Amino acid sequence: MTILRLSMLRSSRALNPLALGLRCVRCGTVFALGDYHEGCPVCHDRGVPASLAIEYAELPKSLDRLADWQIYPDHPTLGEGDTPLVRMDGLAREIGVQDLFVKNEAANPTGSHKDRMSRFVVQRALDAGATTVAAASSGNAGASLAAYAAHVGLACVVVTTPDMNPNWRRAIEVHGATLMAAETPERRWQAMVGRVKTGQWYPATNFILPAVGSNPFGVDGLRSIALEIFRDLGGRCTDIVVPTARADLLWAIARGYCDLRRAGFLVDPPRVHAVEPFARLSKALAGEDYRGTFPGRTTLVSIGGSTVTYQAIDAIASCGGKAVVTDDIEVREDQDRLARCGLYLELSSAAALTGARKLIAEGAMSADAVVVLVGTSSGLSEFHTYTEAIATVT
Repeated sequence: MTILRLSMLRSSRALNPLALGLRCVRCGTVFALGDYHEGCPVCHDRGVPASLAIEYAELPKSLDRLADWQIYPDHPTLGEGDTPLVRMDGLAREIGVQDLFVKNEAANPTGSHKDRMSRFVVQRALDAGATTVAAASSGNAGASLAAYAAHVGLACVVVTTPDMNPNWRRAIEVHGATLMAAETPERRWQAMVGRVKTGQWYPATNFILPAVGSNPFGVDGLRSIALEIFRDLGGRCTDIVVPTARADLLWAIARGYCDLRRAGFLVDPPRVHAVEPFARLSKALAGEDYRGTFPGRTTLVSIGGSTVTYQAIDAIASCGGKAVVTDDIEVREDQDRLARCGLYLELSSAAALTGARKLIAEGAMSADAVVVLVGTSSGLSEFHTYTEAIATVT
């Protein structure tokens, strides 16, 4: 194994002692623990940007304390994690699988899985001596980062687009964060570049093109979803369906299961599938250059965007999953269907159910499948206007 000793930030007493460094998901080079905001320096210089991930020298032999599996066993918390795994027997019969569950990440403090990332990002920012954390976000990530930054006393900037819905805007601003607007999602990244490179902002999300994943310390926090699913279902789970944009969540769940296999807890991980609103990863898996642009239109704002990351390709390869494309109208119908079963999820989250239907139709999931849909965020964050009046009691 090659270890490149690049400049290190001051270490933290809270870092997991099993953490060896940061490994590139593409070339495998391992770097000393530190902040590499543009991903792997080697791959970046070669023009093939790729994400870095925390590399562990060994893994715990027990699941009694899941925190021991992650980069910060002790970290700032608002009560995130240990979210419900909700059994959906009616939906299982309806779509034709043995068992169906929803991992309800809407139960996190700010209503999304992003809280699992934000807790580690703010801790890493404190270790790095940063005073301001920043994210390019359409909503969930910004609201989460603003909350956790407020919790630890850091300033926070969220760069968004002018059409951010007012519910998210209110959530971000009420935590004391600063909002900045850029014309397009890509322009958000341009707004971050200079301030990150000069050390003014500590980034939680990607800000370069071609894109890489979000802050690797934050992404490591998402691995806990896989650990919790395995803790609750053991080896029964055959398929996990994940709403996907730049694949932080997809990759982290796949990595979590690969770590469980490495630690000897299972032999075969479940297939981890990506659901996208228009063909991006699907095209990259079919041979198109992942560094290209994949334009499309969607109302699924949390999984929109025109980019693909190498970590998405790595996730699909590591767990034998597929990428499927959904239709916005079908997703809206499945959002209503999930709500009739008691879970009001954000539209982008409901895409997991639509994706499961498509995987079954394509023969990628069988009738004896035990399926987990990752419900990434709450529908309460969505903004709707109504023209009809509420009926009055007479």
